This record gives sequence, structure tokens and C-alpha cells, in this order.
Amino acid sequence: MTRTPLISGNWKMNLNHFEAIQVVQKLHYLVPKETFEAVDVSIHPPFTDIRSVQTLIESEDLAFSIGAQHCHFEDTGAFTGEVSPAFLQKLNVEYVICGHSERRELFGETDEMVNAKVLAILKHSMTPIMCCGETLEEREAGETTSKVLGQIEAGLAGVSNDQIASLVIAYEPIWAIGTGKTATADDAQTVCAEIRAKVRESAGDAAADAVRIQYGGSVKAANAAELMAQPDIDGALVGGASLDPDEFARLIQFSAPE
Repeated sequence: MTRTPLISGNWKMNLNHFEAIQVVQKLHYLVPKETFEAVDVSIHPPFTDIRSVQTLIESEDLAFSIGAQHCHFEDTGAFTGEVSPAFLQKLNVEYVICGHSERRELFGETDEMVNAKVLAILKHSMTPIMCCGETLEEREAGETTSKVLGQIEAGLAGVSNDQIASLVIAYEPIWAIGTGKTATADDAQTVCAEIRAKVRESAGDAAADAVRIQYGGSVKAANAAELMAQPDIDGALVGGASLDPDEFARLIQFSAPE
């Protein structure tokens, strides 16, 4: 089954709304129109930028999807500083990252919280980009498979097979994020294949064949083509490289299927 690659730029806590507009405009100029026929691109700016980026994308009919980096699992309530998935839906957000390693490691998000967010995002007709990945210590102890597949099982609890088919799973080894270290294409493919096999076991062939699996962890233009050539890697969750429109544009182009 052919799966259109999804390249997602996670800007984390970088770029104010003026800077974000400039990056999107330049990125649109740099990426050839025909590339967008082969690759989907989502942009995940800070919350304060989303409305500005959404307005630009829609008014100029740009070939980007608007995304968010995080949300709460409740629609409303006394959750100071959090953002409701219902609010994101009203901004025409299409993709929401959940379970990012920084949220897990720095803010204590558990597998159960990630699952609640997956269900909340789906409830509001948006697509979760559900992240999973192991630490360096877990990798060196040979625990990559058990850690990652445990996160997959917990994160997809209560999600229907049809919903699983429509979502995105991002394998992002924690030891590779922001370190300049990248899993080799073969290593990344091995884990992504294990993720797809887990989905096949729990949700069936149709879901396993349709779900898109991204790799994230120091992805750059220089390694994008090799990673995207792997049969079970269907895109990339890109951090630092997505802040530079020249680098991100090259990465997007190198990710297009030949």
C-alpha cells in the first residue's frame, strides 16, 4: 500500500508569530509546487502563533497543514496554562503531537495521559501524531522493543481499528533528539517495522497498512532521503532543522518518493 509521507515541523518554543509568518512564506517559496503532490507537510508552531499561521495558510491557499504541539485531554476546566483540543479544532488544526519525549521526560506525561489525549484529539476530528521512543540507557540495556511497543499498546487503548488506520505514530528515540545523533536508517527501519507489526497484531492488516509511521531524531536534509527510502518509514517529525526554511525545504524535497 502506498502511504503519502508526512513531514512535520515541530518548532517547539521557538519563533514568535511575526517570525513564524516569515518562515512559512519563505518555505512556500522554496518548495516546488510538484513536491506537495507527493509529500504532506504539517507545521506545528507555538500556540501563540497558530492563529497567525492559520490565517496565512488559508488566505494564501498554501499547501501546508496547521498543527499543534500539545493539548489537554479535557475540553474545558480549571487547567491553568493548558489548551483544549476543542479550541484547536476551531483553529482548523489538523495534526496534534502527543506524547512527545520532552512532554514525557520534562513534564511527567504518562502513557495513560497520552492515551487520553489521543482519544480527545480523535474526538475533535483531528489526527494525533503519537510519539514513542526509548532513552539511551534503555537502548543500551536492549529494552528498545519492550519500551516502544509498551508505549504503543498503552497509547492506542480504546482506539478503534479504523481510527488507528488514520493516525500517525512517530518513533523518536530520546537519545537522538537535539543531540546530533541519528539512528541509522536500518535501525530506524527495524523499530518502525516492529511498530507496524504491533499494529497489525492488535488492529489488523488494514490498520497496519494504512497507519503512517514517522521517524524523529536529528533528521536533516542530509539523511532524509535514506530514512524515507525505508519501507516502514512514512515521514519525519523534524525539530531544529524545521526552523531554517532553506534546510527544511531541502529536507521536504529529499523526502519525496522517487
